[in-house]
Amino acid sequence: MTFVPRVEGVMDGSELRSITLGHPLVDAYLEFVGARGAVNTWMATVCDLKVFFEGVGKEPAEVGSAGVFAFVAEQRKPWQENVVRIEDGEARLSARTIARRLSSIADLFECLSSGAMLAWTAIRCRAGWRHGERVSAVVASGMLRRPRTLPTVLSPVEVDKLLSALRTQRERAIVLAMLLGGLRRCEVLGLRLGDINPGERRLFVASGTGGRERIVPVLGRFFEALGEYLACQRPPRELSDAYFVVLKGPRRGMPLTVAGLDEVIDGRASAPRSCA
Repeated sequence: MTFVPRVEGVMDGSELRSITLGHPLVDAYLEFVGARGAVNTWMATVCDLKVFFEGVGKEPAEVGSAGVFAFVAEQRKPWQENVVRIEDGEARLSARTIARRLSSIADLFECLSSGAMLAWTAIRCRAGWRHGERVSAVVASGMLRRPRTLPTVLSPVEVDKLLSALRTQRERAIVLAMLLGGLRRCEVLGLRLGDINPGERRLFVASGTGGRERIVPVLGRFFEALGEYLACQRPPRELSDAYFVVLKGPRRGMPLTVAGLDEVIDGRASAPRSCA
């Protein structure tokens, strides 16, 4: 039988309550993921499984090793000729992305009945690709060896250029939290009233990588920008307990999303302006 995944989500205000793909076994697994993991992990798993089942076009119990290998081969096809990523020189989907998708698929089939274990066995087999060539002994963690690359670090000149392009103290506080405290976007946007201790110049990150908590020391520049933002720009606190919220429009006072933050930062970085 053919299975065509269709994403349907249920929201409770700004909180995602459930998300399904339209198959009872897959949806039961997604419910399990949502109960034990962060929202970003949940959404990534939904995306990975949707891409996979759109590619194989079969019910979970009917997926075999041939379907898995065909899916990986399709994922490894280049997008365009003579176009490569600067990061790793690849002309196709990142090996990290494909490995993450395989991990999501493997976890799903591990939870399903023995009739669907053929796909799980295929994912765990000794086969894979690296730069288009066959390699051996690639097991368990995926069928692809992921390139080891260093993170991209902004130079002091680039940091000054970015900060000078920001228009609000909200934006400055967010960027300084990432620059001075090493916080990820979702960690900054997840800060709630009570998570920041100006007296000790520390931030409490409630849900970091792997759901772990940590306390992060941050320099005073962040707290200066945060104080000006809270005093002059942030809407009334009763609308949300998130520190960083939307400043204008119909969602004013609601938590700022990752997509909204990306839009702001990308726009500022591409069109630098003097800080007001």
